[in-house]
Amino acid sequence: MRTVTATRYVQPLREGGSLPALIEADDDGLYVLKFRGAGQGPKALVAELVAGEIARHLGLPVPEIVIVQIDAAFARTEPDGEVRALARASVGTNVGLDFLPGSLGWEPGLAPPPDAELAARIVWFDAFVANVDRTARNPNLLLWHRTLQLIDHGASLIFHHDWSGHLARARSPFAAIRTHVLLPIAGDLLHADAELAPRIDEAALRDILAQVPDEWLLEDDGPDAMRAGYVAHLGARLRSPRPFVEEAMRVRA
Repeated sequence: MRTVTATRYVQPLREGGSLPALIEADDDGLYVLKFRGAGQGPKALVAELVAGEIARHLGLPVPEIVIVQIDAAFARTEPDGEVRALARASVGTNVGLDFLPGSLGWEPGLAPPPDAELAARIVWFDAFVANVDRTARNPNLLLWHRTLQLIDHGASLIFHHDWSGHLARARSPFAAIRTHVLLPIAGDLLHADAELAPRIDEAALRDILAQVPDEWLLEDDGPDAMRAGYVAHLGARLRSPRPFVEEAMRVRA
């Protein structure tokens, strides 16, 4: 994963509670920056990086994710005091997503739906990472050059907000899949399961978690133990039979 340094605050993006921003970096690229100092804290950044890179590993379309370094002088000219305070609280490593110029938000009924096979793969992925934020109200899907792009995975991995008993909960169905915007049009979920589950193994999960900066992993056990905890939880979810697949099929039926 590339690391870039923020050089210019372009504009705030007044969407959601995290006050993301459009920034320019030292590679001359534009990125949607998610601040570590926002209300959701570093766990939202962990979820954004881990879930997004799992999606990429599965062959799903997601914008490039980068680590964004912020120094103390960043956004000092921003007139909004709340944004200045947010930037000061986020000095160090943050997460950025490649800005997709000209992209449009996909909403059901307002744009062509994805094909059923892609929809099934997205449903499978969101159920696996426990993403509660792909609903009709907030699809978090973009259309860019006529292709669908998955964005905003900070609400995934909800288990990491309470680590007690997390391995037992890893085997629980994902009840929130009933609100998934693509579930009604998804194709064969068993086919998606057979295709995607073998692509994720412990080595892939370890590689993805290795990219998470230590300063985002703040539990008492330390960064390495936390990385192992994420790998163990996601590995447990992958064991067959997978209750999250059974739940998606039950709800749709």
